[in-house]
Order: sequence, then structure tokens, then C-alpha cells
Amino acid sequence: MASQQLAAQAQTQSEAQAQAQAPERLQGKDHFILGIGAGYTPTYQGSDAYRAVPVPVFDIAWGPVFANLRNGVGINVIESGPVTVGASVTYMPGYRRRDVPEGIGKLSLGAGGRGFASIRAGGLIATVGATKGFIGDNKGVIADATVSYPVRVSSRLTLIPTIGTTWADRRYNHRYFGVDADQAFASGLPRYRAGGGFKDASALLSLNYRLTDHIGLGASAGVTTLFGEVADSPLVEHKTRPSGFLSAAYRF
Repeated sequence: MASQQLAAQAQTQSEAQAQAQAPERLQGKDHFILGIGAGYTPTYQGSDAYRAVPVPVFDIAWGPVFANLRNGVGINVIESGPVTVGASVTYMPGYRRRDVPEGIGKLSLGAGGRGFASIRAGGLIATVGATKGFIGDNKGVIADATVSYPVRVSSRLTLIPTIGTTWADRRYNHRYFGVDADQAFASGLPRYRAGGGFKDASALLSLNYRLTDHIGLGASAGVTTLFGEVADSPLVEHKTRPSGFLSAAYRF
């Protein structure tokens, strides 16, 4: 499954396609976009190693119901002018056993309940959200905030610069970045308990090119920097890591 960074990149591109790909006769609040993407990302946050990851691209909206990679599956409970407030069930990222130092073990994927709100004003799109895990190895809380500014370069090309940050509670950070006594014994790493707080900041530049009335091509590049207590984790080999993403999607 995609990392948080790849999920944000995939969703940014599909949102750009939903807004800008189709001509006026196809525009509308409801849309159905499906595609495939490929990301190049660290094997886990802070890792020195990279891997290529296939990522589904989907953005479905039908009335108040939606499904997308960033927010999962849910419903918009408030849609009033530029303001949208919603609730959903979405995934919680993990990592594979072979991607982390020997003795740490895997962190299985999970699911969480999410609430979010977004507002559009002056061309800016600001979104805040929080997810509480209830299935899987990590049942902590992680919150995110992003601001993006889509720019129509031409009738076919849209650029979307985005900045964002995430905060996580102690339970989330320790499960993802911490090293308990058993893991320390098995891996040789020192014990470490990560506390809660802001854990990273990111910058992203995405583009979407409308190849036809229905087909859109996307590309993005971003960089994420860890800070706070998670940056001092013995699992973190590099605090700042770039990532990239390419996609092709079809709007029905």
C-alpha cells in the first residue's frame, strides 16, 4: 500500500484531473476517475533504501459519498459553498519486516476513522484532518494539514504546489519509530520511546496534463523532512527524503 506521501501525491493529481481535465460539458461535482500510478519512495519514513511501488489512482464522488486514496471511503456531511467537512474510513500505513533493521519486525497495515475539513478561498485549498487507528498494529492518532494552490498554465496543463505537515500522538510515533526492549535485544539498536508532536513537513509539486477529454497524465516530486523526537529515532537513517510519482487516469 502507498505511503502517506504517495497517497497525497496520487490524490493531488486525481483532484487536478477532476477539476481541470474535462471540458465544461463533462464538468460536474460527481466524477469517476480510475487509473494506475507508480511511486518511488523510501521503504519507510527515514529509511536509506528506496523501492518502486504500484499505486492505484481513484477519485470517486457521487453525491455526498466519496472514495479516494487520501481520505478513504466516506461521506461529506457538510458541503456549503467553499467548505467541505467529511468523515471516512481510511488505511494506516505500515512497513514490511524486510524493509526495517533485522529484529524490529513488521508494522502491519491498518484502518482508521478519519475526519477532515477543507476550504477553498482565493485560489488556495486548505485541508486539515485526523485519523484514529482501530484495526492493525498502530492504533494511535495522526493529524495532517495541507495548503495547495492549483495554477492553470494552459487549457491542458495544471500545476499544483503543496506544502503540508503532520502531527502524531505518542502512541502512533512510538509504534512507528520506537524500539522496545525485545526489539533492542534482537536488533542491537538502543531502546527508544518516541513522544507525540509534529513529526514532519513536506513540499510537493504536481502537474496534470489533459491528454484527451477523458485521459489525464500526472507527475509529481516531493520532499519530506522528519523533525521532533521521531527524527532522533535509531530507525531514522535520513531525516530528509525525496519521492516521486507518475500516473495515468481515465475519467468516465
